Amino acid sequence: MISLPGPPRRVIVAYALPAFVVALPTIPVYIHLPTLYGIELGLGLAATGIALLVARLFDAVTDPLIGAVSDRFGFRGAHRKPWIAIGGVIAGFGLIKVLSPPADVDPSYLLLWSLVLYGGWTMVAVPYLAWGAELATDYDERTRITACREAMTLAGILGAGVLGAVAVEMGWTQRQSTGAIAWSAVGLGAILLAVAIWFVPDRGSRRSHPISAAGLLSVLSNRPFLRLIGAWFLNGLANGVPAALFFLYLEFTLGAGEDTRAVFILIYFAAGIASIPLWTRLSRKFDKSTTWCCAMFAAVVAFIFVPLLPDGAYIAFGVICIVTGMSLGADFALPPAIQADVVDYDEWRFRRRRAGLQFALWGMSTKMALAAGVGLSLPALDALGFDPQAPDAAGKFTLAVIYAWVPAVIKVAAIALVWAYPLTRRRHAAIRFRLARRAQSRERTEAHGS
Repeated sequence: MISLPGPPRRVIVAYALPAFVVALPTIPVYIHLPTLYGIELGLGLAATGIALLVARLFDAVTDPLIGAVSDRFGFRGAHRKPWIAIGGVIAGFGLIKVLSPPADVDPSYLLLWSLVLYGGWTMVAVPYLAWGAELATDYDERTRITACREAMTLAGILGAGVLGAVAVEMGWTQRQSTGAIAWSAVGLGAILLAVAIWFVPDRGSRRSHPISAAGLLSVLSNRPFLRLIGAWFLNGLANGVPAALFFLYLEFTLGAGEDTRAVFILIYFAAGIASIPLWTRLSRKFDKSTTWCCAMFAAVVAFIFVPLLPDGAYIAFGVICIVTGMSLGADFALPPAIQADVVDYDEWRFRRRRAGLQFALWGMSTKMALAAGVGLSLPALDALGFDPQAPDAAGKFTLAVIYAWVPAVIKVAAIALVWAYPLTRRRHAAIRFRLARRAQSRERTEAHGS
């Protein structure tokens, strides 16, 4: 069997480092903007919400477009690096404008620069994920690459939290805090993206195909892809619901103060980072899909105990944060590695190399799951009678149930969807063998033709 050898460790590290920068502004952009513009800058929550909604809808629909064009168009044989370089410049400019705004702004300012930011961000993120899938073809080597990248992603999210805590200690305003994160991301991004572009090879698609509606729709005939992205969406929704209710649960049900909440966040993400090597090793012993299912099941078991915790049960909830944080590490490391294998299946089944398009749909599913987590959990909490102004025992229990048991049920559905996943290590090896034979046959035909 012919397989693309894995890159050396220094190349993997050079590829993974930009993930830290891409993740660094995530918390400010997705969590802080409503209060920054709606309250501190005086735009009002309604105007701010409409501007962000329009921008995020634009963000979602541009993913497949960027994925398809990065598959189709390149520069001097490189299909990922040019888009990442251009997108990095655009995203950096938009990030500074959005997170470090002037004191006098209007809704059009937020909308315009959010569109610039999201457009550039997508031009970086989608080709970047596809780039990682193309660095190796080995089943386990892909997990190694993905694990390193996603550890940097979690470190970036954690880094943003640390920077925010430092800003609070220094007495900065929210605008000063988000501005510091923006400038930090742009400064580091200029260095780390340049390192990746210089040292990491670009093995993008060498056989381009015209972009067509039929070609895009054929992706929907890829059953392993649909099954995996369905499980990814459900699991993302199961993670999005507790993320939206995290602070509410800690304040009203667990009775945790602001300082204690910061500790729980640190425990959660630190456990995610620390667990990635464990999941990588387990995925070498078992199939990646089986390992992922075990991680999700561990989170389900941990979530079961949450509504049963009494007020002030900090140690018990800390243990739950460790278990669910470890499960998050598996969520970051394993599914994208499985998706990289699905790209090979798609090439074998449909004779098209569409890593960019498939990872674009992957990113689109992520954004939809996070949006649905907020859009469903908060109205449900309100409809079931939880009143933050006068929370009673029934309302607090309702909050805990939606925070923990609803995501547990959704995760069980995700497990059922991906359990006994057909693209095992052995089947992937067979696909790589067939792709190698096809490539050899094509090369012989071209040689005879010339």
